[in-house]
Amino acid sequence: MDRRTTEDSTDLNQGQRRFPFSRHVSAAADTLRDTRKAWPGLSLYERFEEGIVVVLTGLIGLVIIAAVINLCFRVVLLVVYGLLDPAEHSVFQAVFGMIFTVLIALEFNHSILSVLHRQESIIQLRTVILIALLALARKFIILDASKTEPLTIIGLASAVLALGAVHWLVRDQDRKDTLARSDGPS
Repeated sequence: MDRRTTEDSTDLNQGQRRFPFSRHVSAAADTLRDTRKAWPGLSLYERFEEGIVVVLTGLIGLVIIAAVINLCFRVVLLVVYGLLDPAEHSVFQAVFGMIFTVLIALEFNHSILSVLHRQESIIQLRTVILIALLALARKFIILDASKTEPLTIIGLASAVLALGAVHWLVRDQDRKDTLARSDGPS
C-alpha cells in the first residue's frame, strides 16, 4: 500500500512538472464538481448566486490574463528598448503598480471563489478590507510625492489607518467567535 501511494505521488509530481497548471485546473474541476453535486439541494437564489459567481470568476480570470499579458509585453518592451533603467524611479513605479493591480485582481477572484467552496457568504468584510488596503498600498507605490498635495497624502494615510483599525476589530471579533464556537454549549 505504501509503495502504491509513493508511485501515485511520484506520477502526480511528474505530471505537475510537465503541466505546471495541472494543480489549478484540478482544483477548478473539483470546485465545479462540488457545485454540481450540491446543485439539487440549493434554493433558487443560491443557484442564482452560484451562477453569478461562476460568470464573475470567468470574467475576472480573463481580466487577469489580459493584465498579465499586457504587463509581460510592457516589461519586454522596456528591456528590449533599454528603457528599464534602475535609476529611473517612474518606470519602477509603473511596473510595480501593474503588478499590484494583478495581485489585487487575484485576491478579488480568490474571495469570490470561496463562495463556490461554500466557505463564506458572498460579501466577506475582512477580504474587502484587505483588498482596499492592497489598493491603497498600490496607490502609495505609484504616487509621486513631489507632485502630490500634502492633504492628499494625509487623507490616504488616514484611510490606511482607519482600514487597519477596522481589520483589527474584525479579526478580533472573528477570534472571539471562533473561541465561542469551540467552547460550545457544555
